Amino acid sequence: MIISRTPFRVSLFGGGTDYPQWYRSHGGSVLGFAINKYCYITLRELPPFFEHKHRIVYSRVELVRGIEEIQHPAVRAVLQDKKIRHGVELHHDGDLPARSGLGSSSSFTVGLLNALAALEGRMLSRQELAAEAIRIEQEVIRENVGSQDQVWAAYGGLNRIDFNTDGTRAVLPVVVPPARRQALESSLMLFFTGFSRFASEVAKKKIENFATREAHLKGLRQNVEEGLAILQDERRSLDELGRLLHEGWRLKRELADGVSTPAIDEIYQAGLAAGAIGGKLLGAGGGGFMLFYVPAEKRAAVREQLRDLIHVGFKIEGEGSKIVLYEPNGL
Repeated sequence: MIISRTPFRVSLFGGGTDYPQWYRSHGGSVLGFAINKYCYITLRELPPFFEHKHRIVYSRVELVRGIEEIQHPAVRAVLQDKKIRHGVELHHDGDLPARSGLGSSSSFTVGLLNALAALEGRMLSRQELAAEAIRIEQEVIRENVGSQDQVWAAYGGLNRIDFNTDGTRAVLPVVVPPARRQALESSLMLFFTGFSRFASEVAKKKIENFATREAHLKGLRQNVEEGLAILQDERRSLDELGRLLHEGWRLKRELADGVSTPAIDEIYQAGLAAGAIGGKLLGAGGGGFMLFYVPAEKRAAVREQLRDLIHVGFKIEGEGSKIVLYEPNGL
């Protein structure tokens, strides 16, 4: 029995510039962090005593005789790509809902790759995990996804990630004093909008608009530089991050139709009216989690204003995907 634990992520700045259709020509950068909310993958070889060969349990239960019959796209793609011949039993459990803008799909893929390697007696590096997950999602499943979620799922931490035109990546930990890191955590509030969406559909519209949105994407990348400067200069108020988030959200919502909706705009304006300085919808857009930057004295007011939404507290997570149970011979 193998259990992997893989974090979700919060992207602050630069989202959109991590799509290969953009950074292969222009380069890209993102700034954000993994959080202490996780995707758990439980994996074992399935004994050959059943009519089915594979048992896959997530929001539904699949009992199949062949990998090609598996409906879950990531499970099917990974097992086919790795040419798995033995039967497997896989369970997925998540701290937060899928399709919510926190990189849950990539956390699943990274966690599955990590667990499968462990089941086979191998240990993948963070770099290998991220690269394999990016390849599976972009080249095997052929989804319209960027390249940041897989990196944070594999590495964890508060990082700047640079995407180079040759396809290479640099993961640069952001070093800030503990007190400033704690102040950042306590200033950010996460709310579930109640709307889920398929990120690939929203992302496809963005990608189609890249040629006419160069100024927007370059502005989003520049926000990474400014956000990093604010974080690392203790003479500057972290409230500046809130204003920068607001500017980034203004740019992001203009990348394509469907990034925001009237209902999401209403939630965002309600948060600002209660005292938030800025914020953004996480992920590709269309639904999921909304992040606000809120000064300490306004947190209660924002919480009350958005009382109909689920508020999720979190901390920055520093480990990335890891194997939390390793009993390869256990049943």
